[in-house]
Amino acid sequence: MAKNENVKNGVIFPAGPKNDAYAKYFVGQSYLQGLVNDPDVNVGVGNVTFEPGCRNNWHIHHNGFQILLVTGGEGWYQEEGKPAQHLVPGDVVVTHDGIKHWHGATKDSWFSLIAITAGTPEWLEPVSDEQYDKLEVK
Repeated sequence: MAKNENVKNGVIFPAGPKNDAYAKYFVGQSYLQGLVNDPDVNVGVGNVTFEPGCRNNWHIHHNGFQILLVTGGEGWYQEEGKPAQHLVPGDVVVTHDGIKHWHGATKDSWFSLIAITAGTPEWLEPVSDEQYDKLEVK
């Protein structure tokens, strides 16, 4: 059994439906629950839940930023050229405009976060199994 199984049912906010709209930008299954649906607000706010081993592709936010508020489980965040950071509930990550990065669950744990995003994402290549499999919690 994977660690943090309770995360799959939602921790603070519902996990939401399968993230089919963005599935092509993920390795593995993710779920997305939009939290702000006001057309006058140009910042996306969503609860993203990752099954164990799930991660999104490398990507860049142009003319904006992304703030990740970790709410459950264990995951990873990595900026290009830097070591991956192990994430647990309560961690906050700020990704500035133009920074290539990815985030996702550890191999053996569910993971959830609130993503606050502005700007336009540019989706890039997947994080390879080789890169991902080398990550170890210290």
